[in-house]
Amino acid sequence: MLNRYPLWKNLAIMLIVFFGALYALPNIYGEDYAVQISATRGGEITTQTLDQVERTLRQNNIEPRGLSMADGQILVRLDSDDDQLAARELLVDELGLQYIVALNLAPAMPKWLAAIGGDPLKLGLDLRGGVHFLMEVDMEEALRKMNEQMVTTVRDRLIEERIRYRGVAEDGNDIVIQLRSPEDFQSAVSTLRNEYAGYEMRTEAGTQTIRLAMTEQNLQEIRANAIDQNITILRNRVDELGVAEPLIQRQGQDRIVVELPGVQDTARAKEILGATATLEFRFVDTENSLQDALQGRVPFGSRLFDQRGGGKQLLENRIILTGDHIVNAQSGFDENGRPQVNITLDSAGGRMMSLATRDRIGDPMATVFIEFIATGETLEDGRLDFQRVEEVVNVATIQARLGSGFRITGIGSVQDAQNLSLILRAGALIAPIQIVEERTVGPSLGAENVRAGMTAILAGFVLVLIFMGIYYRKFGLVANLALLTNLVMIVGIMSLIPGATLTMPGMAGILLTVGMAVDANVIIFERIREELKEGRSPQQAIARGYENAFSTIADANITTLITALILFAVGTGSIKGFAVTLAIGIVTSMFTAILGTRAVINLTWGRNKRLTELSI
Repeated sequence: MLNRYPLWKNLAIMLIVFFGALYALPNIYGEDYAVQISATRGGEITTQTLDQVERTLRQNNIEPRGLSMADGQILVRLDSDDDQLAARELLVDELGLQYIVALNLAPAMPKWLAAIGGDPLKLGLDLRGGVHFLMEVDMEEALRKMNEQMVTTVRDRLIEERIRYRGVAEDGNDIVIQLRSPEDFQSAVSTLRNEYAGYEMRTEAGTQTIRLAMTEQNLQEIRANAIDQNITILRNRVDELGVAEPLIQRQGQDRIVVELPGVQDTARAKEILGATATLEFRFVDTENSLQDALQGRVPFGSRLFDQRGGGKQLLENRIILTGDHIVNAQSGFDENGRPQVNITLDSAGGRMMSLATRDRIGDPMATVFIEFIATGETLEDGRLDFQRVEEVVNVATIQARLGSGFRITGIGSVQDAQNLSLILRAGALIAPIQIVEERTVGPSLGAENVRAGMTAILAGFVLVLIFMGIYYRKFGLVANLALLTNLVMIVGIMSLIPGATLTMPGMAGILLTVGMAVDANVIIFERIREELKEGRSPQQAIARGYENAFSTIADANITTLITALILFAVGTGSIKGFAVTLAIGIVTSMFTAILGTRAVINLTWGRNKRLTELSI
């Protein structure tokens, strides 16, 4: 027949619409006020912890809507925001510093929906409330750190090849190596030539000097890697905070945007995200006098460091290991009840530590804690000013050859040990960052934005429904059904896509796609009218109307889709949110306007061979 779909096509259309509606369903259940408890600071979530939480709430006349434990976290559902705030205060006091107690919103959908992967639409910062940070990365420190590691690498390579040298030092972005004799110079040239990618070798035979100059390409790669690695580490830290659906992305050459929807404890977020700390392990210089160094006679190859709690330590310049190789860090207590941090290294770090301590059993080794504290000031060249604080937090005698696991003590307080373990576990930032802008969006403002956006969408939707029903009569009702299906499918697909977040610009994108979906139906219906005026039968008019309108609709929608993809590729923040909903809306509107309405019209009018007129 002219206007009949085969059974498989009707079933495929129904199946697609069904799944779209199914995954949009979680959004009608709303969210519960919740308190989330995580054991990321040395504690452990157990059934005893769950019982303790329930007992504390009931003793203070707070009746939770639900209590659950999953993935190492406890989720407490409550009836109101007042109960939520009161419960958080009680649990912080009851559980102590070994747990993070954070405010959250939890989906209220049934368990069977969660079991099939259903999830409500993620709302952005402007709709849910939360905190926005704009962070700036200190690129100069990233370059300095890279050069410092390069100095150690080159020095170890020369020692390995038994090449004598006078010194290996930084000079700007270059590494300068001074050799002891012409023979050592030639051996070093032969060993180091073409060995280090990103550095060009320049030699000065007269002064027996080799200069490894960093290439411009390497400079650009270091800067890009500093941003990318900091983004990864910040995302790990956000995961430690238990924030759902954060936005962390690059902005410009040296800035990172962090948006944390639903976060109300901004002080805790700033403390963890802005902290720039790492560790260095160095040997204590036991061959030279500390008293001579304190009087200004610091021996070559060593440095004076402040010791936490007062005093100084004379340490070798050689860095045994940095915090980059730390894969896990847990705070705890030693046999005397004093705070400590248990460190686990990666395979490369374990090998380096093993080689370094193999012949140094009985020697003291120091743990240096390094932190960059933003002063809030800007230097003359426009860079942010950071104060580099280095403290020796622990000096211990090496009792045996160390490997991938060991501990550091002498941290100070329990809070210091817990914060240090969290920062090291989430990763040490490649370069220090400073929060240059902070904005907080209250949940009430977010709720107002949701109401305003929904009012705009519903108002536009209702007006379009009225117009289509009056102007195109029964065919207009079919178009209205397609519009409703289109809206449901947009919500369902966005709920299904990991990381997709609805923002105010996204709502504007949804409203725009409603108009575009109507436009496609208008084009089809007008072509059908034209075919009827030319004297064709209703069945022929329907078939030719869809066939002739397809190319026009496809051209208009494909060009808009290309624009949406470009916006997504080059845009950031709200522009990306708009592009995502626009792109999804274009695909769903073409599906509902072309395939969906045709299927309904075929089922309604396509089977009537004696049809003489259309309600259009």
